[in-house]
Amino acid sequence: MTKTGPPWLDPAIAAYVDARTAPPDDVLRDLIDETTELTGDRSRMQISPGQGTLLSMITSIAGARNAVEVGTFTGYSSICIARALAPGGRLLCLDVSDEYTAVARRYWERAGLSDRIDLQLGPAIDTLQAMDTEPTLDLAFIDADKPGYAGYWDEIVPRLRSPGGVALVDNTLWSGRVVSNDDDDNAGADSDTEVIRAFNDMVAADDRVVSTVLPIADGLTLAVRI
Repeated sequence: MTKTGPPWLDPAIAAYVDARTAPPDDVLRDLIDETTELTGDRSRMQISPGQGTLLSMITSIAGARNAVEVGTFTGYSSICIARALAPGGRLLCLDVSDEYTAVARRYWERAGLSDRIDLQLGPAIDTLQAMDTEPTLDLAFIDADKPGYAGYWDEIVPRLRSPGGVALVDNTLWSGRVVSNDDDDNAGADSDTEVIRAFNDMVAADDRVVSTVLPIADGLTLAVRI
């Protein structure tokens, strides 16, 4: 979610990569600005422009028609996914904030995407558990509360088409803290760090998917159903 490159990447390399990655258009640039103005430090919850480009590319490559997003915030990632859906495709967005998703709704309208995005407000786990259990999801993106990651994963993976369904999960390098011992030496260790470490181990051991962690922004797990 960092806009200047991850802490483990030389800033000059990050700038080089950014200069050679398709940039956000006017809609997304305005959304970045409004999100920063509205949310301040919480704007870091928005995915990076590079991640947005990658989400669109993967959605297109997967030929996704049926997609779900857990954690919408102000809508950047949902726009990137919805724009790349195959004809007739739909994206279901799950979030608990009416305030932040109200911004998303305005930008969906501006981007001409309102007819292909559905929003469900409320606990995402409840909505996922109520979904049809048939493996019809082409793509899922998880970017929400970290303690909920394992539960979302457990509900989503069986619903991915097999083979070829794609799951993407944000923040899985957690600013590099997944490999740092700093938290382990303190009584007030960051519980989210431990949650992410455990989640990453769970995904790596899941024989239903082939997965990797991409060192882009705050870490993006990419998993493909087999």
